[in-house]
Amino acid sequence: MGEELYEHETETMMTREQAAARLRALADQLERHNEVRVNHGDREVSVRVADQVGFEFEVEVEPGGKNEIEVTISW
Repeated sequence: MGEELYEHETETMMTREQAAARLRALADQLERHNEVRVNHGDREVSVRVADQVGFEFEVEVEPGGKNEIEVTISW
């Protein structure tokens, strides 16, 4: 990929089981292929992942409100 910035963000509603399947697919890409592939329309972007990464896991629980789990992997 060239020197241009590429960002891709999606947000969709799905079942808990569907979300778990998406996370498993991402984990498989990281473990088996050392890269993550993102398809958006007619464009495919492949991101190589370093052998050592930073891993951040955050949980937010709001009383009576919206809960959130956020995972960040960076290198």
